[in-house]
Amino acid sequence: MKKKKIIALVVFIIILVAGALLYYYLTLKKETKDNAVEDRNINVIKADDDLIFIKGGTFNMGSATSEIQREADEDLHEVSINDFYVSAYEVTGEEYESIMGTNPSNFKGEKLPVESITWYEAIEYCNKLSEKNNLTPVYEIDGNKVTWNRKANGYRLLTEAEWEYVARAGTTTPFNTETSISAEESNFYGHYPYGIEENYFSQENLETKPGEYRQTTVDVDSFKPNKWGLYNIHGNVREWVYDYYGKYDLKNTDNPVGPETGTLKVTRGGGWNDYAKHMRSAFRSTLAPDKKMNNTGFRIARNSDDTTLSNVTSENKTSHISTDKILIVYFSWSGNTENAAKMIQEKTGADIFEIELEKPYSSDYNTVLDQAQRDMNKNARPKIKNKVDNIDDYDVILLGYPNWWATIPMPIASFLDDYKLDNKLIIPFCSHGGGEF
Repeated sequence: MKKKKIIALVVFIIILVAGALLYYYLTLKKETKDNAVEDRNINVIKADDDLIFIKGGTFNMGSATSEIQREADEDLHEVSINDFYVSAYEVTGEEYESIMGTNPSNFKGEKLPVESITWYEAIEYCNKLSEKNNLTPVYEIDGNKVTWNRKANGYRLLTEAEWEYVARAGTTTPFNTETSISAEESNFYGHYPYGIEENYFSQENLETKPGEYRQTTVDVDSFKPNKWGLYNIHGNVREWVYDYYGKYDLKNTDNPVGPETGTLKVTRGGGWNDYAKHMRSAFRSTLAPDKKMNNTGFRIARNSDDTTLSNVTSENKTSHISTDKILIVYFSWSGNTENAAKMIQEKTGADIFEIELEKPYSSDYNTVLDQAQRDMNKNARPKIKNKVDNIDDYDVILLGYPNWWATIPMPIASFLDDYKLDNKLIIPFCSHGGGEF
């Protein structure tokens, strides 16, 4: 009898403890549901101006050689970043207009991101916003020469390294979603998810299937933020950063800022009309600082406190290439690109060269699809049978090809590998190849 009482007491205690744990779980679940945003952004600390505090650290910038569709300029290297603040959102057209007096965006809406602005306009906005909020302007602007006072407490653009640091939010995968990003998670050319170029005819192996293509920007607070609280870091609009484009400096990796001079500024993150591969955390896109596009905007940042970092000067260098010697190079399958090349030759009087293969692709449409897809998946370099003997005589190359799976046909890659083209101006032109371009 005594033994039964002991067993009953133990069972009662177990039920009591289980009940308490169930109550705690249900309470915690309710709190989690009620505070979903806060839990999702558990590490988010905001300043008085609503910018998010980012704790500095060290991370691997660039992409691993195993990452599909990576580019050659994404050298993987370790970078150190100081603490700083960054906006959770891209600057809206309304915010831009309140400071600059106009909203130049192609897509207008109260919470849509500003776009169609130059890099110079973005830094001018930063300075004027700093003045409005009684902070020290960061940039001294003298024509196309910009000096960045890195000790100033005003608003500024992110550096390329800072952008990738906050975009990744601790991840090492191609996207901070840690999976192949979908059109339900970001705003991009949803018909072209990550990896579709390698799986164009059979999409069984795609982690994410084709989705919606909205053909416009969306509100800056759309979709879920990443783990550090940043919205639309992938897609919506490409974001201007401070750096000139150039090969990564693998030695100076402490708060790097890119080359001092250049012709192109870096934009990051991909836009509403970009393919998923162009939204990867490591992908680097570019645009001349005085140019604007309706898929390019920016978000602001500022230092966390006084810093000992030295000032940086950025100066745009215009190209002085002579255009007296122009060569039209083209690869054509159906004749569309050939027709375009000959029309250009008629207008320019330029020399012309057709890329011909040792083993030509089939003239049958279905067969050539398989052949070209195979070469692209293998990153092949089909051999070219003819040659430009005097390539050094040309300053400008007009490079024509059909649009195959939103990239160049591999014979074009063969041509680019076969010649030393440093310091030449290369202008691509593209014929209809199944896409809209």
